[in-house]
Amino acid sequence: MGNNNDSLRNINSKGVEQNTFDAIVIGSGMTGGWSAKELCEKGLKVLMLERGRNVEHIKDYPTANLAPWELPHRNDLPQKVLDENPIIRQCYAFTESTQHFFVKDKEHPYIQTKPFAWVRGYQVGGKSLMWARWTQRWSDLDFEANAKQGVGVDWPIRYKDIAPWYSYVEKFVGISGNKDGIPHLPDGEFLPPMEMNCVEKHFKEQTEKNYSNRHVIISRTANLSKGLNGRGPCQYRDLCVRGCPFAGYFSSVSASIPAAKATNNLTLRPFSVVHSIIYDAKQNKATGVRVIDAQTNKMTEYFAKIIFLNAGTINTTLILLNSTSPQFPNGLGNTNDVLGHYLMDHNYRGRINATYEGFQDKYYYGRRPTGIYIPRFRNVGNDVQKDFLRGFAMQQEHQEAQAH
Repeated sequence: MGNNNDSLRNINSKGVEQNTFDAIVIGSGMTGGWSAKELCEKGLKVLMLERGRNVEHIKDYPTANLAPWELPHRNDLPQKVLDENPIIRQCYAFTESTQHFFVKDKEHPYIQTKPFAWVRGYQVGGKSLMWARWTQRWSDLDFEANAKQGVGVDWPIRYKDIAPWYSYVEKFVGISGNKDGIPHLPDGEFLPPMEMNCVEKHFKEQTEKNYSNRHVIISRTANLSKGLNGRGPCQYRDLCVRGCPFAGYFSSVSASIPAAKATNNLTLRPFSVVHSIIYDAKQNKATGVRVIDAQTNKMTEYFAKIIFLNAGTINTTLILLNSTSPQFPNGLGNTNDVLGHYLMDHNYRGRINATYEGFQDKYYYGRRPTGIYIPRFRNVGNDVQKDFLRGFAMQQEHQEAQAH
């Protein structure tokens, strides 16, 4: 028999130490990417966990520069794909050139008791690769609404508390827009606005002439109208959802994750499905996460003092519900049994279209990747409707849609 000391040399006694970081960020989308950037830039060693595949800026945008005739079906989806995906096909951005960024219906099926289109992007960058880039600030009309209307719980903050943070984020992200001076749609840190075309300018003039409480503005959008921090500018191609090789719009893949990587403090693990959060009853706090490797099904535990959960509305809830312990038998923090109820994802999509017979002697240049915006005008100022709470806004789709 060999010496016991020889056999002990083969034992990894530093396993926990090697799997310990200052912070763990779950999810690599819009919020996860920003969280990693901020934590890494403050000097923390960060582990970022993403359940999907890796996506690298430029390299993994396979359709970014393809013309319609270079796609097998001219960017239309074959009927077979449409039939197999009745839910995700409802998303305007799900096309032949972008389908690789979307979770298909069969890949992660779910039951709908009422119609609910759950749009998911399981890859590094998440849905920050597919978003529509419209970016508005909330105002005190939003922050004070619950208190004034006796609905839900009052926000513990007001616009003045968050305004400096809006500015901080906007200066890095890059928001093109115009300072319009609308009290319930606060102005921000804007790059030069994109220009309305002649029909939009006419629509704005007529709307504001006939409705004193309505505004028509160019959208405030995360497309760079001029270069910023080595990114952009926008090339007016209107192919954003394919991934932009020019970094002309903001995504975690093109902006926040590279900033985190530049610090040498980031460890990025794709194919890492977070099963649950580890709760230490003695310390009365979360201390780590359990991760299943999507390729090997092997489970590994990672530890940190800070755990930032940014897995999207439903998957974040799922992880918390999975995180059971004697202290939290119904899920971490779920002592009131509310976890998993009252969820809300993006709610939109009523459509109107119109044709204007005029300006036949004019045209526009390029394909502007955004449209015009009519901010909320219901229940603003003296316009109070007792049978209708809150309000709504209207946005015009991008330039390509106008050309149809």
